[in-house]
Amino acid sequence: MMLFGSSCGVLLCLFFGLISGCSSQTEPHQTLSLNGKWTLFNSNGSLSLPAEVPGCVHSALQRQGYIQDPYIRFNDVSYRWVALDNWTYTTTFTVSSQLRAKQKVLLVFDGIDTVASIWLNGIIVGDTDNMFRRYDYPVRDLLKDGDNVLKVSLLSPVFYASERWKAHSAYRVPPECPPDVQKGECHVNFIRKEQSSFSWDWGPSFPTMGLWKGVQLEAFDVLHLIQVSSVPLYNVSVSQWRVQIELLVEAVQTTNGKVTISMPELFSEQTFQTQFLPGKTKNTFTLHINTSSQVKLWWPNGHGEQPFYRFAVSSSRDGFLILNTESKVYFRTVELVQEPIAGSPGLSFYFRINGKPVFLKGSNWIPAHSFQDQVTPAILKNLLQSAVDANMNALRVWGGGVYEQDLFYSICDEMGIMIWQDFMFACAMYPTEKDFIQTVREEVIQQVRRLKSHPSIIIWSGNNENEAALATDWFQIPISQKPIYLKDYVTLYVNNIRAIVQEEDKSRPFLVSSPTNGAESEQEGWVAVNPYDPHYGDTHYYSYIADCWDWQTFPRTRFASEYGFQSWPSFSTLQPVSIAEDWSYSSNFTSHRQHHADGNQQMLLQASLHFHLPNSTDRLKRFTDTLYLTQVMQAQCVKTQTEFYRRSQSEIIGGKGHTMGALYWQLNDIWQAPSWSSIEFGGKWKMLHHFAQDFFAVILPVSFEVDNTLLIYAVSDLSRDLKLRAVVLVYSWSDLDPVCTLKSELLLVPGGSAVAIFKQPVDVLLARCGRCTRLTCLVTFHLEDSRGQQGPANHHFLCSPKDAQGLQRPNITAEVQEDKTGYAVALHASSVAPFVWLDVGNIPGRFSSNGFLMVSRNRTVGFNAWRPTSAAELSRSLTVTSLRDIY
Repeated sequence: MMLFGSSCGVLLCLFFGLISGCSSQTEPHQTLSLNGKWTLFNSNGSLSLPAEVPGCVHSALQRQGYIQDPYIRFNDVSYRWVALDNWTYTTTFTVSSQLRAKQKVLLVFDGIDTVASIWLNGIIVGDTDNMFRRYDYPVRDLLKDGDNVLKVSLLSPVFYASERWKAHSAYRVPPECPPDVQKGECHVNFIRKEQSSFSWDWGPSFPTMGLWKGVQLEAFDVLHLIQVSSVPLYNVSVSQWRVQIELLVEAVQTTNGKVTISMPELFSEQTFQTQFLPGKTKNTFTLHINTSSQVKLWWPNGHGEQPFYRFAVSSSRDGFLILNTESKVYFRTVELVQEPIAGSPGLSFYFRINGKPVFLKGSNWIPAHSFQDQVTPAILKNLLQSAVDANMNALRVWGGGVYEQDLFYSICDEMGIMIWQDFMFACAMYPTEKDFIQTVREEVIQQVRRLKSHPSIIIWSGNNENEAALATDWFQIPISQKPIYLKDYVTLYVNNIRAIVQEEDKSRPFLVSSPTNGAESEQEGWVAVNPYDPHYGDTHYYSYIADCWDWQTFPRTRFASEYGFQSWPSFSTLQPVSIAEDWSYSSNFTSHRQHHADGNQQMLLQASLHFHLPNSTDRLKRFTDTLYLTQVMQAQCVKTQTEFYRRSQSEIIGGKGHTMGALYWQLNDIWQAPSWSSIEFGGKWKMLHHFAQDFFAVILPVSFEVDNTLLIYAVSDLSRDLKLRAVVLVYSWSDLDPVCTLKSELLLVPGGSAVAIFKQPVDVLLARCGRCTRLTCLVTFHLEDSRGQQGPANHHFLCSPKDAQGLQRPNITAEVQEDKTGYAVALHASSVAPFVWLDVGNIPGRFSSNGFLMVSRNRTVGFNAWRPTSAAELSRSLTVTSLRDIY
C-alpha cells in the first residue's frame, strides 16, 4: 500500500545545551533575521534603491517608482532590460557578542533567484544556481564587531541561460526559444528557475531575480534542527499505524542523547537512544501508534473531515534539554491502482484514499503572480477556497512554475484538497551535465523532505509532458539521435529524481511524467510509443477546432489531467492595465496579450459554431460582449467535456472508460490576459468557475445524445447508495411555463458510480410534449429521491442557440437588496434567458450563482462583497447580460 501523513514544520522552543558543563544558564539557539530593507543596485551603479527582502528586482523598482506596474499594457516587453542586467543586493547588520560566541553560525538563504555569488565582509562565501534550493554557509569566523556587510550579486538569468546553452555544443537541447507569439526569452531549460518566467502561452516573460525567500543567521552550540517531517505508514497485516519521523539536524560535533517522541492524543510515546553525528544528518525514528487508539483519518474534500494530531519531539543529553519541537501529523493512505480491467485492454488508473476509490475533481495550478513576493496569504486562501467552493477535491501543481510555499500546502491539508505535485520540468529536453544533475538532486531531496509531511500531496510526478514531447517528436529530433535524448531522459527522471523520491518517501506513488501510460510506459523503457493511449495512465487533450459540444470527440481516457479552452477575463479585470484605444478585439493590446498562436481567432470560431457573434455598432459594447461570449463558450465547452468524464467512470465502451479523474486546465491566472483559467487574475470567478460548482457537484445529472436518443445519467460521489429518478422539463424558448414534465422510475445509484436513469428518443420526447421541435424547445432536468431534489439542475439544448426559434430579449430587471445576511439581487425576466451574467465591475466579491439559464420569471442571487460597499454602489455598478443581449 501507498501510505502517508503530515507535519507542518512548526519550529517551537528549540534549546541547546553546551557540549560540556550544561547548566540552566545555557544560552539558547539564536536566530537573527536579515529580512527587511536592503539596498539594490544594477551593474553600472546608475540605479540604487531600497529593496525589501524577501522580494525581487521588479517589485523593488516598481515600489520605488522606477517602473510602472509591469502588467500595464506592453510593459512586459518595455521592461525586458531589467532581466538583461546584473543586480546586487547589499545589507549592513550587527551581531551580538553572544551570537558570535556560539560554536557555529550559519548564514541561511531559504531561496535565491537564481544565479548568485555571496560575499560577507569582502570574502566570498558561496555561489548559487538553483531557485528551488535552500543554501547555508558557515560564517562564524567572518563575522566581526560593528558593521557586517552582506552582498549578493545576481547574474542576468537570460545571459546565464544563454551561456550555458552555448557551452553545451555536443548536441541540441530543445526547444531553444519559445514561439514568437509568447514574446519570451530563450534557453530557460538551462537554468533551474521557474520555467514559465521566461514566458508561456498564458503568461508574460519576467525572468525574475532576487532574494525571494527569507535570509537569516542561525547560531548554536550543540545542534540546530533544520526540519522535522512525519510520514504515517499503515501495516495492514497487524492493523497498526506507525509514524516515521525524520529530524534533519546540523550538529557541531558527535552528540549522544535520548530522543522522546510522544503523541498524547493517541496514548503513544517512545524513547530512543541516539547519536547525532557532526555536520548535516537525517535522523529517522519510528513511533508505533498504540493499537487501542482509534485513529481519525484525513479525507479529501467531500469525503470526510481533515483531523490532525499533535506530536512532540524532545532530546536530552545528561539530563539537559537540547532539542524540543512540536508539530502535527495527519493519517491517511494513498494507492495509485494500475491493474487489469475486465472487458478492456490496458490497465486502470485511479487513486484509492484510505481504501476508497476517489474520483479526482479539480484543475491545474500555475504561479499566482509573476513576482512571488506579491503572492500574499490572502491570495492563496481566496484561490484555494474558490476551488473548494466549486466542489473540487484536487489540484495539480504544474511543473513549469514553482514548488509552492508552505502555506499553500498547509491550506490544502486543512481544506482536503489533494495535490498532484509535479517536479519543475516542463515541455522541454534538459541537459544532464554533472553539475546540472547535482543541483537537481539537491533540489529534489530538499523539496521532498520539505513537502512529504503534507497529506494533501498524493503523488509525485517527474515532469510535465516531456515523455510525450520525446515520444511524438515535438522538436524534430533526427531518428539517429533519439537514443541520446532517451538516455538523458532516463538519467534525469528515472535514475536520479525517481530514485531519490523512492528513497526519501515510500508513502506515496511516483510517476515519471504526465501524461504517461504509467506502468506501461515503464515496460516500454520509460517512453511509450503513444503516451496518450487512453487505455493507460493519464491524458492531456486539447482540440480548439472540433465542435466542443460533440462529446464523441473527447478521449474516453482513464484519467484526464489536462483539457480546456481559452476565454478572455472580464472588462473590469482588463481595464486597470489598458487604455481606451485597447478596448477592441482587433487592437494591438488584445493581440499582444494573447500568447497562444491563433488563440483569439480560435475562440471566435468555436463560439460561432453555436452562437451569434456580437454585432453592436458601439465599439466598447461589442468588445465587452465579445469578452462575455468567450466566457460562455469556454464554460459550455469545459462543462460538456467534464460531464463526459464524470459519466464515464462506471462504463467500459469499446474497450475504453473507467475514467477516474477530471482536472481541467487551468484554475488561476498569472496576469490579466486571455487564458484557459476559470478564475481571473485578482480572484474574480469566470463563468466557467460558476459552472464548475455544478459540474463537480457531489450528485450530478448529466445529459447527452446518442443516435438522436437523449440519455440522462446520475453521477454520485457519495459512499452510500441512493434511489434516484430524473425529472425532465421541456420549455419553449418563447415561454417561461414548461410545455411538459416527465419523470423516470426510481433507480438504484450505487455510491461512487454513474448510472443511466433516463433514455428516450428525442422525437418521442417532443411528440409526447406536443407543440415542440428541436428548434423551438429546450430541456432542463434534475434528480430527485423520495425527499426531493438532489444536486443541481442541468440543461440540454436540442439545437444551437443561434438556431433557436422564439429566443427573444428577456428584458431582465434587477433590484439590489440588503439584509442582515448581506446583499442580494432580485431578477425578473419576461422570457427564457440563457447564460445570465451579473457583473458589478471593480467591486470585488462573488455572486452565489452566475452564468445560469433562467427559466423562471423571478430569481434571487446573493452577492458576497470582499470590501465594504452599499446597495446603492452595487446598483450603480451592476450590469446584467444574457445571450440575446449581444446581437
